[in-house]
Amino acid sequence: MLPEDVLECYRRAGKITAEIRELSFKIVREGMPILAVCEELEKAITDRGGKPAFPVNVGINEVAAHYTSPFDDSSVIPPKSIVKVDFGVHINGFIADSAITLSFNPEYYPMVSSAEQALKEAIENMRPGVKVSEIGGIIQRAISKRGFKPISNLTGHKVERYVLHTGKSLPNVPEIDGARIAVDEVFAVEPFVTVSTGEGRVKSLDQGHIFKFNKEKGVKTQRAKDMLRLIKEEYSSLPFALRWLRRRFQESDIDPVFQELISSRCVVSYPILVEASSKPVAQAEHTVVITEKGCEVLTA
Repeated sequence: MLPEDVLECYRRAGKITAEIRELSFKIVREGMPILAVCEELEKAITDRGGKPAFPVNVGINEVAAHYTSPFDDSSVIPPKSIVKVDFGVHINGFIADSAITLSFNPEYYPMVSSAEQALKEAIENMRPGVKVSEIGGIIQRAISKRGFKPISNLTGHKVERYVLHTGKSLPNVPEIDGARIAVDEVFAVEPFVTVSTGEGRVKSLDQGHIFKFNKEKGVKTQRAKDMLRLIKEEYSSLPFALRWLRRRFQESDIDPVFQELISSRCVVSYPILVEASSKPVAQAEHTVVITEKGCEVLTA
């Protein structure tokens, strides 16, 4: 069994995440600057005693994952768009991860409902001994019978302390994978859905505004070493945003220093992921801890 203090950290992180879910529904609106969404929700996490497990992601229309605002982002929530808001909280490194989809276009309501129903059915079947591929089949069937298509190359994921994606993946389609769910494992369950005419997979763009620590050796300048030390101490292996560093260093010329970290691959980026045929995407996500009888939803 998970130690009680560990479980308490997960539950605290989950409680804050649930509050951020509700706040997201209230504040995100058409015309709102995406940067304001990210910063308002990240501040709400810290105000509640948690830390962001990664930068808030805001995925507009075909953008499925890994978009967060750079510091100078001027983009806004477009009218009649479908918007994924993905956020995570950690307490002492123990992570709760969740996402919602808001549609400002009634045309997308059924697709949002499909993602939510697939999440519900997946969670109802999360218990020890079940193969992860079985969960993928449940998700795919829940989506397909409503006339939509799952994103085949995006998955849910097992989480561990300070590690957002580790070990087992939780597919959104059935796969040849004999891995089974076990007691005390913690999973982020996250169906991604697109329209039936979409390709049902994502592709990577060249750009990305989310980064993570990769290795220590390779930088030469003292300023780059200082920045890398801060990244490792502050974020460990969790994702972070360059705009966070700008606040910490309070310098106008940190870009060349950060570029040294990128060039040396001491820091690597997460590419923005978009639906391969540019079709809209919906997402739903909760984090669960597996118990002997099933699972406990941490983020509801």
